[in-house]
Amino acid sequence: MSHISYSELKTWTDCAWKHKLNYVDRINQFKGNEYTAFGTALHTVCENLVCENNVDPKTLFQEEFLKNLREIKENDAELTLRGDLVNQMRVQGDQIIDYILPALKRYFGSFKLIEVEEKLFEPITDQEYDFKGFIDLVVQTKDGKYHVIDWKTCSWGWDTRKKSDKMITYQLTLYKHFWAQKHNVDPKDIQTHFALLKRTAKKDMVELFKVTSGAKKTENALKLLNKALYNIKRKSHIKNKLSCYGKYGVCEYYKTKYCP
Repeated sequence: MSHISYSELKTWTDCAWKHKLNYVDRINQFKGNEYTAFGTALHTVCENLVCENNVDPKTLFQEEFLKNLREIKENDAELTLRGDLVNQMRVQGDQIIDYILPALKRYFGSFKLIEVEEKLFEPITDQEYDFKGFIDLVVQTKDGKYHVIDWKTCSWGWDTRKKSDKMITYQLTLYKHFWAQKHNVDPKDIQTHFALLKRTAKKDMVELFKVTSGAKKTENALKLLNKALYNIKRKSHIKNKLSCYGKYGVCEYYKTKYCP
């Protein structure tokens, strides 16, 4: 038995050759940077806040952020961290923290915490594969509905196009499907949301918005998942040259010995 995650599916969708380098050959060019350290630290803070742990969130953020940066530097000695950016992020993280719980309470009203960082490892129908993932937050509101939430750190926010991007929103669609399968809950009783933690926003530094994840969209997401598994098992690793310069930067393998 093997498994596949949303991140792996997204990589395969971008470029099957990049998927091979990452997940078959286990060649990982990207070791992390200031942005990943920032996002990981804030995720830890969010988890502690909603669990009402007796920990000062701003102290926790500073400690986690600096720890993450040290680990990244240890794994990639050639990486040069930008001191100005790190200092900006230390201030921005503290500012965002003040908005997290108020934003959740304003958006959902009264809610019950169901789980944080819930692990999914669910069988995929008619496949010898499991779907693996970690759901950041699951809550239940007074109407009995469950809400699957994924925290995303970003700069000023997402535009309408990104909020409705099919591949981005498939993450929540798949999380909803496999969470429902795990707990035997009717998908109609589950809603999905992204929560944006915005570093450079002038106000409303935490924004939650609903993502539609109905039956048809779930069917399409599962079709893509099965298509990916079919090609992965056949060892079909076709390069997608259009993804060398993606929407969010240059591929880390571009013009290296792995993808000349």
